[in-house]
Amino acid sequence: MLTEHARSGFRIEYKAAINLVTDADRRAEDRIVQTILAAHPSHRILAEERGQSGSTDSRYQWIVDPLDGTTNFAHGFPFYSVSIGLEYDGECILGVVLDPVRDELFTAARGQGAYMNGEPIHVSGIETLDKSLLVTGFAYNIRETPNNNLDHFARISLRAQAVRRTGSAALDLCYVAAGRFDGYWEVILSPWDMAGGIVILREAGGLVSGFTKGTFSLYRQELVATNGLIHDQLLDAIHQRPDHR
Repeated sequence: MLTEHARSGFRIEYKAAINLVTDADRRAEDRIVQTILAAHPSHRILAEERGQSGSTDSRYQWIVDPLDGTTNFAHGFPFYSVSIGLEYDGECILGVVLDPVRDELFTAARGQGAYMNGEPIHVSGIETLDKSLLVTGFAYNIRETPNNNLDHFARISLRAQAVRRTGSAALDLCYVAAGRFDGYWEVILSPWDMAGGIVILREAGGLVSGFTKGTFSLYRQELVATNGLIHDQLLDAIHQRPDHR
């Protein structure tokens, strides 16, 4: 459906100054939600465009981002994804992230490993921040808040080998899982940005936390995700501490 819209066109609406949505987002979300509820009618769903729906007392909650990277998609920049995660009693147990441009499907279930198109993937073996390729992002309210990640971006860029900004948090997590990036951080994220990717990253041997090691919640916006080997060093850089090796 997204590929069809990318070829034939779509309508754009603005939710805020630089936060946009397309009819491709909404159509994809409708299709995903209908498919899930057809198979699991008693489950809850949290989706980016429609919010919460389904049974309120289910122990299962599907968390859906139908188009992660909408700005990229709207500009014809070929880096966006579909992300679906499943929570059970508040813990993420399954993740699926599809890159429709490259035809790469990242999947993982808790305790069963991580895969791309059915082949096992694993995080990188890079051990130092100065040899690491990192990735980050900026929130849609970058113009309104001082908590906009620009200070971290400037500081960490001087300590890493390089830093990229791609525009799709779900794919960023999968790229860390596949060893393409060594680490990722972001200041303001929503649950649907992270739910699918964190399961894939953990099952690929990676480490996830907030800006304090050992803490993480889908509902607390901050995220640090790495191969595990550079995790403390990236946290040190975020907090302006000397390298912890």
